Amino acid sequence: MRFRLTPRETSFYDMFAASADNIVTGSKLLMELLGADGPARVEIAERMRAAEHAGDDATHAIFHQLNSSFITPFDREDIYSLASSLDDIMDFMEEAVDLVVLYNVEELPKGVEQQIEVLARAAELTAEAMPHLRTMDNLTEYWIEVNRLENQADQIHRKLLAHLFNGKYDAIEVLKLKQIVDVLEEAADAFEHVANTVETIAVKES
Repeated sequence: MRFRLTPRETSFYDMFAASADNIVTGSKLLMELLGADGPARVEIAERMRAAEHAGDDATHAIFHQLNSSFITPFDREDIYSLASSLDDIMDFMEEAVDLVVLYNVEELPKGVEQQIEVLARAAELTAEAMPHLRTMDNLTEYWIEVNRLENQADQIHRKLLAHLFNGKYDAIEVLKLKQIVDVLEEAADAFEHVANTVETIAVKES
């Protein structure tokens, strides 16, 4: 790691960790959604909305700290990119739950549980990785595994689309379900964006 003569603002590390922990909360709510009925789904959506608001607060705190800090632990644009990508993950997960409730989806297609399992694992890895930003140690396996998970998510997404267009569902139902699985795929992409940003930061700091 580069030797620095100037002190660095370290509160960013705690804020990134808090943001990632909140994403784990969101992924657990997605898991709850799978086995929930209508009324329970509404309650889960309310909790997810609260988690999304907490994520927004965490992102705004990072941006405020960024704007008020003279010295930052790594490049400002990377801090902004990392915070934004973490926020995107939470936004996509909240959107997926909201769509399930708004569209009154009775049964999610087979394969959605695999999408959510991938997101839950990526959330755990991301939360585990954030504290390592302090030292930039033990991060390589993190971004390799998240990229592998994103490739797995792509395969699951393609199979889901093929299933939706096999003629079993009517056209309106296809549109509803496709939007949900597409948003979950965007969440997987956002996890990869976080991992790629962490890799960029680690390379710059090496």
